[in-house]
Amino acid sequence: MIRQSISFTEPNDEWLKNQMDNNEYSSKSELVNDLIRQARKQQVQIDWIKAKLEKAENSGFTNVSKEQILNQSKSLLNG
Repeated sequence: MIRQSISFTEPNDEWLKNQMDNNEYSSKSELVNDLIRQARKQQVQIDWIKAKLEKAENSGFTNVSKEQILNQSKSLLNG
């Protein structure tokens, strides 16, 4: 694993400490890595939605129902 030194603002550091105090994480590194994983997953979802919206805008109308679109979105969000 690559070792780096980073600085946090006071509110962010307090938030990190609170998460560790709640025994959610054993270290700040574990917590920061989890936050980055979540952000990466969220970015994949955003990119998927953006691609779908761009495709829809370029293709005009669709025959896919609202329910099908909702189910596809929920499926992606639930991994």
